Amino acid sequence: MYYNYSIKDTFKMAPEYFDDDIEDVAVEVLRNKYEGTIDKDLGVIIAVYNVRDISDGMIYPGDPATHHEVTFDILTYMPKVDEIVVGEVSELIDFGAFVRIGPMEGLVHVSQITDEFISLDKKIPAFVSKRSGRNLKKGDVVYAKISTVSMKNSVKDSKIALTMKSDGLGKPEWYSSAMQNKEKGQKKSKAKN
Repeated sequence: MYYNYSIKDTFKMAPEYFDDDIEDVAVEVLRNKYEGTIDKDLGVIIAVYNVRDISDGMIYPGDPATHHEVTFDILTYMPKVDEIVVGEVSELIDFGAFVRIGPMEGLVHVSQITDEFISLDKKIPAFVSKRSGRNLKKGDVVYAKISTVSMKNSVKDSKIALTMKSDGLGKPEWYSSAMQNKEKGQKKSKAKN
């Protein structure tokens, strides 16, 4: 899920930037410091914006830079267990599929793609079910539910496990065809009665 937060911090303005606009310097310094990092309480920091309330600078002995207090907003992404997400399949591997969700990727283990037996056909390449013909390939947009989240100090080291086994999850056409088959089954049972 995405969140907005207001943050107060200080930034250091090196002497070589004294002739530059202080707001531009603050934005650059804060973006370099925060964007792409993870705060375990706030999530992945995606963007720094709305930099404001920049204080007059303080100079400390032995440091030629000025230090300024500042307030700014950040946009974060924090995945939550049981959250339904929409993502794009970014990679297929023998044991599952990676799905890009926001600024992160989650793994759908092969056992969590569908209730049917499904295997990776490397010639296509796609995961394919022999029974229903369902397939999953790179670039497919899917609905998934977050099963577990392990946030670490970097996006690369963080882990998200996903499942697509519940009704309505997976590729949208899977749900549509399942609903059509269910309706056909109901019509047949009504016709027999």
